[in-house]
Amino acid sequence: MICQLPAVFGCSVPIGRRDAAQTADTDSGLGTINDEHQKVGIDHILPFSSSPHAPWPTSRMENHTSRINGQPAGATEASQPKESMQLKKEISLINGISLIVGNMIGSGIFVSPKGVLIYSTSYGLSLVIWTIGGIFSVIGALCYAELGTTITKSGASYAYILESFGGFVAFIRLWTSLLIIEPTSQAVIAITFANYLVQPLFPSCEPPYSASRLLAAACICLLTFINAAYVKWGTRVQDIFTYAKVLALIVIIIAGVVKLCQGYTQNFDGFFEGSSRDPGGIALALYSALFSYSGWDTLNFVTEEIKNPERNLPLAIAVSMPIVTIIYILTNVAYYAVLDMSSILASDAVAVTFADHTLGVMSWTIPIAVALSCYGGLNASIIAASRLFFVGSREGHLPDALSMIHVHRFTPVPALLFNCAMALIYLAVEDVFQLINYYSFSYWFFVGLSIAGQIYLRWKEPDRPRPLKLPLVYPVIFCLCTVFLVAVPLYSDTLNSLIGIAIAVSGVPVYFLGIHLPESKRPPFITKLLRSITCFTQFTCFCVLTEMDLTE
Repeated sequence: MICQLPAVFGCSVPIGRRDAAQTADTDSGLGTINDEHQKVGIDHILPFSSSPHAPWPTSRMENHTSRINGQPAGATEASQPKESMQLKKEISLINGISLIVGNMIGSGIFVSPKGVLIYSTSYGLSLVIWTIGGIFSVIGALCYAELGTTITKSGASYAYILESFGGFVAFIRLWTSLLIIEPTSQAVIAITFANYLVQPLFPSCEPPYSASRLLAAACICLLTFINAAYVKWGTRVQDIFTYAKVLALIVIIIAGVVKLCQGYTQNFDGFFEGSSRDPGGIALALYSALFSYSGWDTLNFVTEEIKNPERNLPLAIAVSMPIVTIIYILTNVAYYAVLDMSSILASDAVAVTFADHTLGVMSWTIPIAVALSCYGGLNASIIAASRLFFVGSREGHLPDALSMIHVHRFTPVPALLFNCAMALIYLAVEDVFQLINYYSFSYWFFVGLSIAGQIYLRWKEPDRPRPLKLPLVYPVIFCLCTVFLVAVPLYSDTLNSLIGIAIAVSGVPVYFLGIHLPESKRPPFITKLLRSITCFTQFTCFCVLTEMDLTE
């Protein structure tokens, strides 16, 4: 194996990941292997990164001429298999479809699809808005398909912004995800899962606060363990729970179609009667629909782990997006066939109310379907977020410990554990649902910025290989629409949007102190602390740093 721990299991981090960066640091006196570093066993782990903008190595580790413990780096590898230490390509086309569908179809379509209906005020206009939201999401997903096959790095919008606009803007996107977007959304999904799972035990009252939080924590920890064990375990869980939630929605759709065939069409009389003509209301309705469609970028977080990504990434997107759009529209038609508008708006869980009217003694299956939907969505979110932190570390924007993978299982164990810890911290926040309101502005801003980067790269690098190349009108339309999506929360929820902006801006001093500032000018205790964390992580998780795949 190219990268492995020493026989004595010291804390030596494999070299060869950043030859150019190491050379630069050696010239400045930062990368020299001295006695102190020999004792620690780390010769180039610095706060966040010793050279965040240095290029990746241009030679394999077996050709590296540095010495470890007085021997050439290749001397200890002669008898080892020449296996590259990288995340393995284990995600198939079916796995990719399950990741996208599983993350897009969360609890929302079961619990509260009324957000669109509240602002549109008619069944007809609401279905039009659901359709427009689906088409818009398809355009965005296709733009990401081009970006994913052009920039073959995991990390989705972070990787694309990094490639287009540089490290500073990319770090702000990463900082926002780390601080609020990923842990908050995972905590909310886990709590929703726990509430629906324990609700049957407390039919006449609210479930105990501590019971829901403990069950949510157990759910996050279990899924973290599954994904840390093997990538295949995580994708199999995703496949199973995606099938389960799609099956539950098909049952709802069939029940609605049966009611329509039996003549229950009175709710569709005056289909567009009372439709909102307020541009602000229609805008908020469309915003609610688009939020329900979010998650179409999930597969782009794991691009480096997809088998034949040039084919399977765009194909998975092309298959998933129509499936989700059609399911969303037909599910709402089924709801509208059975429930009148007042019943839908008054219900806290529309699918459960629908089941009580249609499924009889089998109505108990829908709350379980909601829990399964949350579980699958949480699994997809954990997979995506851990890869985001992994890539951010590998690019020098987070401590190097997070870019390590297990030497046998090839999973990003430290990044998964870090993501788990962040989600558990947010579970301790009693009003965690309020926190999710802070990132709507940031989410759409960075999605739009990444697709603006697609337009910029078309101009800057016109000859760059692009296995998939869309007409330029698609990214232009999407960027124009994201201006609207950024403006809506600023108009409708100004205070929370400003808080979200403040959270993003708080990453500016962190970037300049932790990344831009030379290591020699940083407080020494930070260097020592991060070296200790890296050593501890390598020892406890049996992990090493990864190589970049130079064939991509």
